[in-house]
Amino acid sequence: MGARILIVQGHPDIGRMHMCRALAHAYAEGATAAGHEVELVEPARLVFPLLSSAAEWRHGSPPPRLVAAQESMRRANHLVLLYPLWLGDMPAVLKGFLEQVVRPGFALAPARAGGRLFGDGLLRGRSARLVVSTTMAAPMYRWLHGAHSLKLVRRSILGPAGIAPMRSTVVGGAGRLNEAEIERWRERVRALGRRAA
Repeated sequence: MGARILIVQGHPDIGRMHMCRALAHAYAEGATAAGHEVELVEPARLVFPLLSSAAEWRHGSPPPRLVAAQESMRRANHLVLLYPLWLGDMPAVLKGFLEQVVRPGFALAPARAGGRLFGDGLLRGRSARLVVSTTMAAPMYRWLHGAHSLKLVRRSILGPAGIAPMRSTVVGGAGRLNEAEIERWRERVRALGRRAA
């Protein structure tokens, strides 16, 4: 039986084909061809408010469109998160989406007595692939800049939700790649999709 995969394509520009969208489609092509079940969510296509308080995050409910995204995440056993690096981090629309979706009671267990911030993650048993595109060289992002955004997702968003293992792919030089180089990246990501990796 194939994997159930949720692809979250986090680039805010939904009006054109760009690296994140091309790679999301390539992953879906590979996964579908291998018999995996695939759902795609693009937060920029959804209209939702940003959270404005910790109380709203802890005790509020996400809007109906994002409840549907939560259900997609609940069904999945593998999550693929793609986004471009903007100002050293993920774009605001993706961060707002994750703040709405990854909440106590859905992804995070309510805090236990004894001062723990989070209990056990409620999305255990799922794995993730993070795909980040950046204009800088991938080694520069990983080693000189410390891969801050990847660490944020691992340590503060998906990790506390119990998602593991999390693997990452950094596409460096985005925006300067020629068509042959872009196609090589598509094929690498198709191969990841075939393996649900």
